[in-house]
Amino acid sequence: MLDLGAGHTQPNQAQQVAVHDQPIRCCESIIAQGNQMLVTGGWDKMVKYWDLRSPQPAAQVECKERVYAMDCKNDMLVVGTADRWVHVLNIAQPTQFYKVIQSPLKWQTRTVSIFSPEANGFAIGSIEGRCAIQYVEDKDSSNNFSFKCHRQNSTTDRNVSNVHAVNSITFHPVHGTFSTAGSDGTFHFWDKDAKHRLKGYPEVGGSICSTAFDRTGNIFAYAVSYDWSKGYAQNNAQYPNKIMLHPIQGDECKPRPKAGKR
Repeated sequence: MLDLGAGHTQPNQAQQVAVHDQPIRCCESIIAQGNQMLVTGGWDKMVKYWDLRSPQPAAQVECKERVYAMDCKNDMLVVGTADRWVHVLNIAQPTQFYKVIQSPLKWQTRTVSIFSPEANGFAIGSIEGRCAIQYVEDKDSSNNFSFKCHRQNSTTDRNVSNVHAVNSITFHPVHGTFSTAGSDGTFHFWDKDAKHRLKGYPEVGGSICSTAFDRTGNIFAYAVSYDWSKGYAQNNAQYPNKIMLHPIQGDECKPRPKAGKR
């Protein structure tokens, strides 16, 4: 943990606040019982909850496999692991899984993101160029669906598609629409309720690894960096490594009007 408020009096004063037996893949900040806490997920299959004032975890729970992706919103924590497992937890009961399912997608999970503003489900992206919309409660299961994205037609064979990993999914904090970004270096905005793509953008010159909206939803940030999707041989010192800010303009993130309404 780095205290940004320390200023010039204590520059670069970092404090260790968590530890796992294997690499830590995910970190999320939560509010539990009125206290701000840290949640970490690692390749040791553990999810651990940390009170930043204590060197020992306040609680922990073991997942079925290595943690690959994680998101938290309100009282919901969703953890995606190896072997396509998805663990849903209620922060009020941090050591009990509310639900454990396997991803509706066929290949390795790369990212999960909880719906906003209503945290009643999540979107999940995988390495196969596909995204799924998944509601938590069984009564809403008829609204579950998946769709293809971040795929490009081959320039040499029209019957072949180049499939790219979906690296990041982020929900707009106001409109409830969402973005996807991937190894192909493109990002797109979607309306899950209308099952429609709102807008897509051309390649940015490198893989997009991470994305975020600011709290107002007026700025979309995306990080361009190598994502290792093509192995170590494709990495080089000239590969772009930057953070870009995209201003949200007009209705590019607003949901489409429903049929019969204006």
